Amino acid sequence: MGNTFGKLFRIATWGESHGAGIGVVIDGCPPGIPIAAEEIQAELDRRRPGQSSITTQRQEPDRVEILSGIFEGKTLGTPIALLVRNMDARSKDYEHLKDLYRPSHADYTYGAKYGTPNLPGGGRASARETIGRVAAGAIARKILALWAGVEMVAYVKRIHTLEAKVDPGTVQRAEVERTPVRCPDPEAARAMVERIEEMRRQGDSVGGVIELAIRGVPPGLGEPVFDRLEADLGKAMLSLPATKGFEVGSGFEGTRLTGSRHNDPFYAEAGRVRTRANRSGGIQGGISNGEDILCRIAFKPTATINLEQQTISTSGEPVTLRARGRHDPCVLPRAVPMVEAMAALVFLDHLLRFRAQCGWQPRQPEQPVAAPAAPASARSGSKPSPAGAPPARADLEE
Repeated sequence: MGNTFGKLFRIATWGESHGAGIGVVIDGCPPGIPIAAEEIQAELDRRRPGQSSITTQRQEPDRVEILSGIFEGKTLGTPIALLVRNMDARSKDYEHLKDLYRPSHADYTYGAKYGTPNLPGGGRASARETIGRVAAGAIARKILALWAGVEMVAYVKRIHTLEAKVDPGTVQRAEVERTPVRCPDPEAARAMVERIEEMRRQGDSVGGVIELAIRGVPPGLGEPVFDRLEADLGKAMLSLPATKGFEVGSGFEGTRLTGSRHNDPFYAEAGRVRTRANRSGGIQGGISNGEDILCRIAFKPTATINLEQQTISTSGEPVTLRARGRHDPCVLPRAVPMVEAMAALVFLDHLLRFRAQCGWQPRQPEQPVAAPAAPASARSGSKPSPAGAPPARADLEE
């Protein structure tokens, strides 16, 4: 069922929405990495249900249990097993759905492939499966910060027709976390919350777009031809439940420009290669170029709604369905940590692959501009200063 992800930093998630628990096994984590359960828990708390009035009211503490691979606060280099027990599963809420195909859910397609009946809460197709990804992503994120100074900030860019104004080059996680909708634009965030609450009252749902900015990425990450950095990022993001689109840099809007307007001219600054625009989104030829990486992920409206819909039963009979249960009227606020986790998994995997293939030597200050450096190891404060840096995404209307 494709339950593993990654090549050198490899994870396998397991568990169902209404089973005993959800978990992940991480293989390939380097030894000696300081990681506390509280650091993993902090990310799970951002993902868990019941956070506010605009999320599902399922009450799950989502407390992580470390079963192996971490001892006295450091990784051992052996497989790490993490477990989160389900405490508020209510399979009876789905009893009326067991013989029906819910519109836009995975009930029919899972049955067509595996011949299994519909599992309560969607089973492996549920967003609850992402607990394992977020837990593993917390560890990957810690390593990226320690080894290469990489930081990533995801935020809600748009919900339904409401779009925020955000500078991806300077936005900080603290700004994102100030609002329940995880949008750093306060005015847009208020309108978004009102829209989501309106949809909940109507029994409907809305989707939107999450934007992800990744800063301090060293040049050289990515494996042409089939493991291009943007290709692995796209697969990672589109593996998340409810995703319907992915773009990097200028994305689809870039198709409206000519080559002369779309190209990113190079220049030298303080001994490193820079680009004056960043329509490439920090990736060229499938390899990172050292600029900020910017991508956007589209999420559809939640499929489960409290309105009557026409469908059929598993025997093919027409049925009028009105779903019950506890669901998000909009998945985006809780999807923000999921997006960051998947990005961390991709970037750490590629960093380890670059180390194995190219030696991963620290960049030297006197290195000629003509020879871009490999990532620096185990350093702090080495990220390029944002001062004078080009914008993460140039105005496509010019």
